[in-house]
Amino acid sequence: MRATVTEVAAGLRELTLEGVDLVEPFAEDARPAKAQGIVLAPWGGRVAGGDWKLDGETQRLAVTERDKGNASHGLLRFSPYRLLDQSESRVLLQATIHPQPGWPFLIDTFVAYELTDDGLAVTHEAINAGAERAPWACGAHPFLAVGATPAERLTLTVPAARAFNAVDLIPTDETLVDAMDASAPDLRGGRLLAELDIDHNYAGLEFIDGIATSTLLDEQGRGVELWQDAAFPYAVVFTPREFPAVDGPRHAVAVEPMSAPANALNSGHGLVWLEPGESWRGRWGIAPVGM
Repeated sequence: MRATVTEVAAGLRELTLEGVDLVEPFAEDARPAKAQGIVLAPWGGRVAGGDWKLDGETQRLAVTERDKGNASHGLLRFSPYRLLDQSESRVLLQATIHPQPGWPFLIDTFVAYELTDDGLAVTHEAINAGAERAPWACGAHPFLAVGATPAERLTLTVPAARAFNAVDLIPTDETLVDAMDASAPDLRGGRLLAELDIDHNYAGLEFIDGIATSTLLDEQGRGVELWQDAAFPYAVVFTPREFPAVDGPRHAVAVEPMSAPANALNSGHGLVWLEPGESWRGRWGIAPVGM
C-alpha cells in the first residue's frame, strides 16, 4: 500500500494497493477538485452566509463559496501544514489556526496518516492554544474509488438511520432516512452508485464496537471501506456525476467523516467547545475489502 499526503490542506492525494486506486487521485501539480482529500477545520461543510454569533456578537467569516454566499470548508483549505515527523509508514503534520476575521481563536491542529496492516488510519487532534474557550469541528473529504471500476458496477453502503433536511445545502432538522426523498436516500442496504445524486449530511450512524463503516464494493464484493470512530458521528455523502478525475469525468463518491454537520457554528449540532489547553481527538481510515 502507498499513500501520498500533501503539504497544503494535509490532503490525501493518492492511496493505492498494488497500484489500484482506493481514492480518486489528483496530479502533483493540480489543485484538488471539489475539495478532494483535504482536511476540513475548524468546521466542515458551510457556514450559512459566513456569519455566526459568539456570545451575542456577530462574527463575519470570509465568504469563500460566492455562488451560494457561504463560508465553505474551514480555514485551512489553502494553508500549508508543517511536517513534524515522517517514517516509511507514517507522516505527522501540524497547522495553527490563528485569530482572524470571524474567528477570534488560536487552535493548534495535528493530522497523522499511518499505513498499517489493515489499511490507512488517520488521526486528527486539536488543542485550544488560546486564553478563551473555542468552538471546534473537523472533517475530511476523501473520494473513494475501486480502481477504474465505473459507477454502474459499484454499490455504496452507509449505515446512517437519519439525515438532515436542508435548504441550499444548509441543514435544518434531522429526520429518519425512511421519510427522506431521493436527495438523501436510505443507504443502509446498499445502492448502486450510478443511481445516486446526493450532496447531503447524514446522522444516526450505526457504531459497532465504537466504529461505523461505509463501503463501496463491486459485484464480487471487492472494494474499499471507510471507517470512523465516535468522534465523527456524522457523514456527508456527495456523488457528483461529472467529477474531474485524472482520466476524464466520472460519477464519483465522497464519503466524508464529520464531527459535526454543516453550519454547526450556527446550529450547535455536534459542535465541541474546548477550554484553554483542552484537546480533541478523532480517527477514521480507509481499508481494502477482498483485494
